[in-house]
Amino acid sequence: MELWFTEKQTENFGITAKVIQSLHTEKTQYQQLDMIQTKEFGNMLVLDGMVMTTEKDEFVYHEMVTHPVLFTHPNPKNVLVVGGGDGGAIREVLKHPEVEKVVLVEIDGKVIEYSKKYLPSIAGKLDDERVQVLIDDGFMHIHKNKNKYDVIMVDSTEPVGPAAPLFERGFYQGIYETLKEDGIFVAQTDNPWFKGELIKKVFKDVKEIFPITKLYTCNIPTYPSGMWTFTIGSKKYDPEAVDITAIPDIDTKYYTPQIHKACFVLPRFVELLTK
Repeated sequence: MELWFTEKQTENFGITAKVIQSLHTEKTQYQQLDMIQTKEFGNMLVLDGMVMTTEKDEFVYHEMVTHPVLFTHPNPKNVLVVGGGDGGAIREVLKHPEVEKVVLVEIDGKVIEYSKKYLPSIAGKLDDERVQVLIDDGFMHIHKNKNKYDVIMVDSTEPVGPAAPLFERGFYQGIYETLKEDGIFVAQTDNPWFKGELIKKVFKDVKEIFPITKLYTCNIPTYPSGMWTFTIGSKKYDPEAVDITAIPDIDTKYYTPQIHKACFVLPRFVELLTK
């Protein structure tokens, strides 16, 4: 008998992966957490039935949620990651030597616990001396810390359950106030095939708050539709104005200086979501 996991990504569409074994399953205080070993993508973290990350393709998301903003800001000393309990974003942030401290605020400590156990290649830098891990509500952390961070990354799940407030206009206003005067933030904003209205709303909300707002894309095969978007809000620095010849060579598998420039070039149907 074969065992397959299927994520129902819409009412009418999903993806499926052959499962070798179930590694852990638990109903945490906040969500259903499953860790499964798949034939094609290795170990896979699933929250409330949605694929969060896999050993095979995680590098795309984690490189693209971090490096575009970190190479846009000239001196990102203090960084905040909201969500991201799997530790992948932290691993990428630490590749920037100018970062003095990165704070991870994850609401569900179980995500961190089991990522360390079953996803060590992703979570392996969470105990670094530059990292502070807080098991806390990211929404509340934002509103309690003003004028503190150079860069903020919102590495959340989809806008359901505990992540729902992280897609509201009030949260982006709080981020603006939590950033320093030349700060920049990025949030994952789902896919344009199934969640176009969400992207449109988030972009409009961010644009009303930040003087520079940009949308960019990348390809992640296990995420709904495979095409993923991120939205940047910046007080001062334009990610498209970065001199890509000055971007140093770092250890990446997806992000390059050329990708930094190219990712902001949008297909027309995606570009229309920003109008």
